[in-house]
Order: sequence, then C-alpha cells, then structure tokens
Amino acid sequence: MMNALERRSTFALSSIFALRMLGLFMIIPVFSVAGQSYQGATPALIGLAVGVYGLTQAILQIPFSLLADRFSRKPLIIIGLLLFALGGAVAAMSETIYGVIIGRAIAGGGAVSAVVMALLADVTREEQRSKAMAVMGMSIGVSFMVAFSLGPWLTSLVGISGLFWVTTVMGLAAISMLLFVPKVTRHHKNYQQGYVAQLKQVLKMGDLNRLHVSIFALHLLLTAMFVYMPSQLIQFAGIPLSSHGLVYLPLLIISLFFAFPSIILAEKYRKMRGIFLTAIGGIVLGLLVLIFGYESKYVLLAGLGLFFIAFNVMEALLPSWLSKSAPIQSKATAMGVNSSSQFLGAFFGGMIGGQLLLLNNTSLGWSILVAIAVVWLLISFGLAQPRYLSSLVLPLPETKQTDEWTSQLLAIRGIEEVVVMSDQQFAYVKIDKQLIDEAARQDLTQLLGKEVAI
Repeated sequence: MMNALERRSTFALSSIFALRMLGLFMIIPVFSVAGQSYQGATPALIGLAVGVYGLTQAILQIPFSLLADRFSRKPLIIIGLLLFALGGAVAAMSETIYGVIIGRAIAGGGAVSAVVMALLADVTREEQRSKAMAVMGMSIGVSFMVAFSLGPWLTSLVGISGLFWVTTVMGLAAISMLLFVPKVTRHHKNYQQGYVAQLKQVLKMGDLNRLHVSIFALHLLLTAMFVYMPSQLIQFAGIPLSSHGLVYLPLLIISLFFAFPSIILAEKYRKMRGIFLTAIGGIVLGLLVLIFGYESKYVLLAGLGLFFIAFNVMEALLPSWLSKSAPIQSKATAMGVNSSSQFLGAFFGGMIGGQLLLLNNTSLGWSILVAIAVVWLLISFGLAQPRYLSSLVLPLPETKQTDEWTSQLLAIRGIEEVVVMSDQQFAYVKIDKQLIDEAARQDLTQLLGKEVAI
C-alpha cells in the first residue's frame, strides 16, 4: 500500500499532468470552427495551430529529459510549465492565426512530461510504482473526457481567446502542485558519460525500443480512433456529438475496475510481460469487434469498452516497465524518448484517422487499425520480463554526512540507487535482490547497525 508521502506526491504530479492536458484538450473540439475567426486563417493553418503543440513536444522531450538526468527535476518542470503558460497567453492575445501558431509552439516547448514521470518514479517505491503510474494515466484519461465536455461550454462563455487564457491559468496553477512533492536528491553508481553517449546508450537497448514502439502504437491507435469513431457513434448509435463525453466517461470508469487488478497482479506476482501482451491482445480484440459489429449500437460500445480497458492497463504498465528497464542514471532520458514516441504516435494517428474517414468503407478502416495492432503485438513478443527492484525505507543517519552514507550504501553489491528526502529525514534505497549475497547483507547490517529484512 502507498504511504502518505507517495499518495500526496502521486496526487500532485498527476494533477500537473491533468491541468496541462485539460488546457490542451479543451482547444481541440472547438478550434476547427472558432479558429476561422482569426485573420489569415485557412484550414491548413488551423490544423497547424492544433498540431504544432505536439510537434514541439516531440522535438523537445529528449533535450529536457537529458538535462533532468543531470540536474534537479523540479526547476525543469517549473520552466516547462511557465513556457506552457506563456504560450497560452501569446495565443490569447493574438488576432491572427500566425500568432496562435507561435503561441501553441511556445506552449509545446514546455516538454516536461518525461521529467514529471521521472520525478514520480523517484518519490515512489518500486513496489508501488505501477499504482502511481496508473493514477497518472487515469488523470490523463479523465482530463480528456472533461476537456471535451468543458471546451464548447467555456468557449460560449469567454470566447476562444478566453479559452487560451484558461490554459495559462491552468499552467500556473500546476506549478503550485509542486509544493506537495518532496525535495529529493538522487544518488546512484557514477557512470559519467556525455549527452550524446547517454542518448545512444538508451537507443541501443532492444527492450526499451520495443516499449517506445508500444507507446507510439498505443497513442496512434487512440488518436485515430477518436478521429474515426465520432461519426460512427452519430450514424450507427444515434448519439449526438455533444453527448459523446457522456459515452466515454462511463466506459473509462468501468475500465478502471479491470485495470487496477491487472496492475496489482502484474506487480505482486511478477506477471508484467504476460499482462502486457494480454492487454495488446485486448486492443486487437476490441478493434476486431468493431470490424464486424460497428453497425450495432451495443456492439460498437462493447468494442470501444474493450479498447478502453486494454488502453488503461497499457497506460499504467508502460511507464512502470520503462522505469524498471531504463538504466538508473538515464531514467529521464529513456522516458523522454518514450514521450517523444507518444507525441509522434498521436501526430500520425490524427493523420491516419483523417485518411480513414475518406475511405467510405468502415470495415476496411477498422481492419487497417487491427493490422497496426497485430504488428505491434508481434514486435512485443520479443520483450523479456523486466528486472524487479525492491525498496527499503531508511531514516537518514544522525552521526554522519548524508553524502558519505549514500556512498557507503552504493558500494554494497545489489544497491542500485538511493533517493534522499532531506526534509522528511529518510531515503528510498532501491535494491536488486538477485544480486544481494551474504557478504552484502553483512555489509548492510554493519553500516546500519542492525539487521534489515531483504
């Protein structure tokens, strides 16, 4: 079970994600119409104004994450949120479509998704990581549904420029949430290498690349579905566009009842690979249902529900698995590559979804998405079970300097990382039980002055 500090930190960091995503998503359902009021607006430029955010996110995730592996993560998150808020203000004050494009590009420059996830990994024990990541994943899903409901309503009240001001306020409000996250200092075995070498190391790891392919495919399919599905909900299920949020939200809530037990099973019984592959299979199955049953309202909703259940399991497992598989000293870098893959997947998903609408053959459209999911499943079979670390919670010593103490800990075989929370006066010590031998146990007992159960 999560301790109070983990619960508080998970809530705060998930709120940062949710506030950013809420500001981002509220624009999407209204801008194709409201954007026509800007000087110089054309359909292509309106599309660019929506999509440029994801492009700058994809480009800048890796530079931010490389820095986050060397410097404190909190200041980088603050810089990113200030850029997000500034971009919203620039767009809000613009009278031309070009000003909006510049504002959206600046907002996307606050590419700190990976840094937020890396900080969440720092402040949670290994055994609780998937739960924390699941909450973060759910916050993104809920913000998506809420945004699609709030966006049109808020636009009718404050206009499109007012909606951009709302995103600025949300970016600034997200900064305040960092007050609830403890200050941490990370210590690990020292592997000095340059930025390029660090990035190359991450890109050469086969299992990490399979996880990058997974997040790319997952968000490609999600985005393509949200472009492709609405017209079918209107045509075959008789559900008007204004009520689609009322369809997605219950399905999201239902999916939680399946997602959380799956996550607990994956962690407690070390079945992550099996559940991961099963979830991809669930996505394939949900899309197959839609090929053959999209003309039936209830079959359409059943296929969508299967997709949501599998999606939410994947959304929780992917960052947790990534944090287990990434090199300790390059955790944020690996998450940065993963986040770039996610935004690129969303970008291509939007393009593919638009092309599917032009097919005039609904079954063929769903079949193309099934083919993508099947290729993803085949690639993922190459994944090995991730390494499982364990966490000890130890009080900081009163009789010696913290840096000296952490250096002595890291010299013990099997201890991989020490995350010090000086304000709380304790540390998370991350251990590979497979490497701990009797000599290491004795060294640890001698350093702590008492025997510790491992």
